[in-house]
Amino acid sequence: MKRSVNLLKSAGFPLIALTAVCSIALSSRALQTSTAGASIADASPATKPHDAAYKIGSSDVLAITVWKEPEVSRSIPVRPDGKISLPLVGELQAAGRTPLQLEQDISGKLKAYITNPDVNVMVQQINSEKFNVLGRVAHSGSYPLSTDTTVLDAIATAGGFLDFAKETGVYVLRSTPGSGQKRLAFNYKDVIKGKHPEQNIKLEPGDTVVVP
Repeated sequence: MKRSVNLLKSAGFPLIALTAVCSIALSSRALQTSTAGASIADASPATKPHDAAYKIGSSDVLAITVWKEPEVSRSIPVRPDGKISLPLVGELQAAGRTPLQLEQDISGKLKAYITNPDVNVMVQQINSEKFNVLGRVAHSGSYPLSTDTTVLDAIATAGGFLDFAKETGVYVLRSTPGSGQKRLAFNYKDVIKGKHPEQNIKLEPGDTVVVP
């Protein structure tokens, strides 16, 4: 601003004109700052689309946000009995509900204290759904299942193969309603060479990867 004023002085602008220029510039800057501040203050928290098919389970961790109510907002695990507890809300059944259904449950409870509560529930960690890896891997056991876990991911999560593992004979055991278990073949050597990529399936809750 000082540099602009000096340039105008050197060009022979009268003092009144200089004062007007400075006043307009300062007013414009103040308006921009005020508008930016208002947009930040009035902005609503960003929300992600819900997976309507996902049902919350015990041990899942939920991120619950109530707009402009930080004392209610928090990250909270679902207890083994399937319930959560929140200030003003009390205990609520979370397991078996979708995030959208739980939002509606929380909003209904908060309406006694808050006008038009804006509630957002997101599943921060999925711990209720698991897959198993058995056989000749470094770390057999059960692991939390994410939505994109493949057979290759499962083997890597379990620490990879041990010596003498039959890499061409890996298979997935999957329970199917009414028909017991089915066995899905997985040839590790072929898959990593780009052959039969369809064998690298996404795992479902309760799947067991077996490495003979």
